[in-house]
Amino acid sequence: MPKGLLLRATEEGTAAGIYGLIVSGAVMATSHAHSALATALAVLLTLAVYWSAERYARLVAERIHDGHRPAWPVVRRQLSSGWEIVTASALPLAALVVLDLFGVEQFPAVLLALAGNTALLSLAGWEVGRAGRLSTAERVVSTAVAGSFGVVLVALKAALH
Repeated sequence: MPKGLLLRATEEGTAAGIYGLIVSGAVMATSHAHSALATALAVLLTLAVYWSAERYARLVAERIHDGHRPAWPVVRRQLSSGWEIVTASALPLAALVVLDLFGVEQFPAVLLALAGNTALLSLAGWEVGRAGRLSTAERVVSTAVAGSFGVVLVALKAALH
């Protein structure tokens, strides 16, 4: 699978990036922070907690299933992977902060960041289909499914406002 903005070198990295976009969109959609910066910080903190929890769960599961404490190289590998859950959201969060710097009010700025997030999810669906050698029709379905997560989050934000 080719490396790129959305598709990572590993299956886990690609999945973590897509999951990170969904989680960051959910936090943006439900945040009641009083500023775009506070919203962005809430997203980053939430993603860091998700990354930490996932790494912890993997290490604990490895210990349970292997029957012994993981060796240091295994711990190091776990702690140096999965960061795509955090980094995949860099563009929507940067857009949110830049829009705020240009004086865009928070609600429309968050909606625009969520639109960007939705576009990235849709692009991920298309690229996953390409890398998976899906037909054009299957890629359209993959794109629609991935993008639908973002559309639901935009609708959630609009409903909560």
